Amino acid sequence: MTGHRILLVEDNERNLKLVRDVLQYAGYDILEARTGEQGVELAQRSSPHLVLMDLQLPGIDGEQAFRLIRDDSRTSGIPVVALTASAMKDDRARVLQAGFDGYLEKPINVRALPAQVLAFLSREEPNR
Repeated sequence: MTGHRILLVEDNERNLKLVRDVLQYAGYDILEARTGEQGVELAQRSSPHLVLMDLQLPGIDGEQAFRLIRDDSRTSGIPVVALTASAMKDDRARVLQAGFDGYLEKPINVRALPAQVLAFLSREEPNR
């Protein structure tokens, strides 16, 4: 086990299962939320090492949830990576300009995902 806890915020059941299964197989502990509100609450309660955030969610969207996570002193240091089907060049720039720590396109590459997550985790604070 890697010992890393990943919060996956995704409302699509198939996408959630695919990402969860790939990352669990790679040794990550996965927490799941299906709405932006649940994602923010779970981030505050469980202090994951990384959040993978879909942008199009029921209730508050991924960008609003991201801002709530960033604005809370308990969660502001948690890296948040956008996980989205919005794959236009401008979308990537907009997401990164908004302050997300990274951007992953759907459909995900199941072979590359564990290494991509590890790369985002290696950027986190040493004491986390």
